[in-house]
Amino acid sequence: MKLIRSEFSFAWVLVASMVTGFLSCSTPEEDLSQVPISRFVADVDSLIGKPEYLGTPYVTAGDRLYMIGTQDGKFPDLGWHVAGEMGGIWDHPIKLLDGFTAAITLNGKSYCLDQAETFVNYPFANKHIFRSTEIGLRIERFQYVPDGQEAVLVEYTFINDDSQDKKIDFEWMAYTDLRPTWLGERTDMNDSGDFATWDEENQSWVAKDSLNPWFVRMGSPAKPTAHGQGTPTCNYRPKGKGCRAALVYSLEVPAGGSVSLPITIAGSSVSADEAKATYLSAQQNALKNLLSKKARYLTLSQKSKLTIPDKKLETAFRWVKYDTDWLVRDVPGLGRGLSAGLPDYPWWFGVDNAYTLQGAMATGRTDLAFSTVELLHRLSEKENGNGRIVHEVSTNGAVFNPGNVNETPQFASLIWILYRWSGNKGFLSSYYPVVKKGLAWLLEKNDKDGNLLPDGFGMMEIHGMNSEMVDVAAYTQKAFADAAEMAAEMGEDDIAAKYQNLATQIKAKINSDFWVPEYNSFADFIGTPRQALRLLDDAIVRADTLKKPWAVAELKTTRTKIQKLPPDRKQGFVLHHNWVVNTPMEMGIADTAKALTALKTGSQFVNPYGMFVTGIDRDETAGQDAGSFGKERKVFTYTGAVMTLPTGVQAVAENNYGRPDAALDYLQRITRSFGYALPGSIYEVSPDYGMMTQAWNLYSFAVPIVTQFFGIQPFAARKSVRIQLQMPTSWNEASLENVHIGKNRLSVEFSRTDAYQEIILDQTELDWTLTVAFPRGTFKNWQVNGKAVQPKRVGNFEEVEVTGGRATVRVAN
Repeated sequence: MKLIRSEFSFAWVLVASMVTGFLSCSTPEEDLSQVPISRFVADVDSLIGKPEYLGTPYVTAGDRLYMIGTQDGKFPDLGWHVAGEMGGIWDHPIKLLDGFTAAITLNGKSYCLDQAETFVNYPFANKHIFRSTEIGLRIERFQYVPDGQEAVLVEYTFINDDSQDKKIDFEWMAYTDLRPTWLGERTDMNDSGDFATWDEENQSWVAKDSLNPWFVRMGSPAKPTAHGQGTPTCNYRPKGKGCRAALVYSLEVPAGGSVSLPITIAGSSVSADEAKATYLSAQQNALKNLLSKKARYLTLSQKSKLTIPDKKLETAFRWVKYDTDWLVRDVPGLGRGLSAGLPDYPWWFGVDNAYTLQGAMATGRTDLAFSTVELLHRLSEKENGNGRIVHEVSTNGAVFNPGNVNETPQFASLIWILYRWSGNKGFLSSYYPVVKKGLAWLLEKNDKDGNLLPDGFGMMEIHGMNSEMVDVAAYTQKAFADAAEMAAEMGEDDIAAKYQNLATQIKAKINSDFWVPEYNSFADFIGTPRQALRLLDDAIVRADTLKKPWAVAELKTTRTKIQKLPPDRKQGFVLHHNWVVNTPMEMGIADTAKALTALKTGSQFVNPYGMFVTGIDRDETAGQDAGSFGKERKVFTYTGAVMTLPTGVQAVAENNYGRPDAALDYLQRITRSFGYALPGSIYEVSPDYGMMTQAWNLYSFAVPIVTQFFGIQPFAARKSVRIQLQMPTSWNEASLENVHIGKNRLSVEFSRTDAYQEIILDQTELDWTLTVAFPRGTFKNWQVNGKAVQPKRVGNFEEVEVTGGRATVRVAN
């Protein structure tokens, strides 16, 4: 992967939305209607893909519509949720096209454009470059999806590198597949055959599903020389009940010059008129929409703008903000929210967003966090009505899983985090009753023995792991602790005391009942030996199948010990070394001595890319194995996976116990996957498997960096921010600019020498209080704006408070 440019051109985008700005990329003699729109991204952050991964997916992203193909320019059958149908052009809750082909004919010989030599990814667009030295032509295919529109713009630019003019015929053929999303049958969305008709007035094809008001329209402002549905030039046979429709254009490409041809594809799940209106608008405003999207992505890049010595991590952090935006799904009638991943999870999850939206708030996406929470709550109320938060919902509103046990407490803590960042009391007032109802459901319906540890599936979707799971316990404890603060904020002191008492009891149980000294680890679950033996037998088969002899030996030893226990006496068991055993440290509720021991144990279950989901899948070579995960797998499976979320959780956990260097090591492991297969993105399973882009990557980067390394802990409603830095030792200079906290905008600049550490703070709201804190005894001498001060002692910390727009705090021994 080659980095072309590191940042948007700020000066250009300042004028990008103005008509006069259009001229800055053209000469006075040029007709802007003839200028390729791809020229207007020449100054944009971009990355080039690896040749060996040209056959892997990319996404051209939009909030209403997106397109997925492979980097070489093809549209193969992709995905498993709807087998082979997760690629193409989706306009949820329907699909529009399986894809399209393109071919040029010169001197009676045809060439299919399906072997791109180069793939370029931009934050909001992509480009494929095809070369033909045989005929002296270079063809670029550039594409983007305008914000808020059910359309994609595909622009072909034909560049004549030869010394002679060339006359070519260009054939573009669409393959429709107007079909419903996953679980469409649950909402009476039934697929039927498509048929296409030619619109002579608008020189475009219109295709419709035979039994449904699902439409797609395709065409260009240029008039084709021919159109038809006959035999295609390129060999492409997608699945489904679609039809094909071709456009043919005769083009003259001057020697040393170029010609561009734009294609617009637009759809609707409602009516032909809506598809037509979108088509015409997107076609007529192609450049304006592109510049608008370009400017919006510049704004995203400037929020929580990170500058650190580790430039690869800095670039990955910036692109993860872009990647998150690729996953916004806006479906009329349902709502706007962040989906989980592409290509197979383009819908909404309670659990994924419980993590991701923490990162969204830390990177200035309050709008996205609020709309996603509203969507999840509304869908959960419709499905459950008892405070339980859904696990997974398709884009037609069909609920696949009404909720595992972990989602509900995680949602409660998320509400408190969003309130702390936003200061929006109306938001808290709206969702506090939801939190109370959910916590009541959690213990009243899921804790049969009344020991405050809910039973049921948590993050690990392993058959049989539905007793008292460690992650459910940890998230439940944190939910009651956060709900206690919510209750106090709402003036319900009695309820606050009740919730805090429950949180205290659960914390004690986690540190006693879940701790297994023999393994230096928290237990995967609490259950009976009878339950454990059933799980253990399955685990032995798994480890043996994967050829993990160390795990088989450990599990057999464990089985011998368990067989000697009373069969129905409950206790904690360590069987799988699942990553969730680290959640007591992620939540900061493990006793320090246990936490440090458990973190050391957890560090054994890693490879160069991060944490194994299930520790028994690790083998003796895992510490050095930096190869592909996905190339040899024919059937989709998460067995043996290293994932970004467990690795991010481990980074958060290390920071909670004052170990930023260890946390940074985990972030660097994730960063090794950055751009490994798709330039600019990090796969769900490291380094190149599963979803090509995954929402919870934002949690894994933003929470450790923003809230822990830079130590930004906001309480916007009180107009205060606590800044409790703990920088990795390799970061002697670091800055984080334009962090959005309520109405405030905060920037933190850190520097360190052998003699002192300096923190420069800058904020837009002059009446806010900023508190800089370090553990007691870390520094003897404190200065604020060049004047010596005596810090206050508050608990285990020493701290100073500053107000105003800009302040410098220097500490030294």
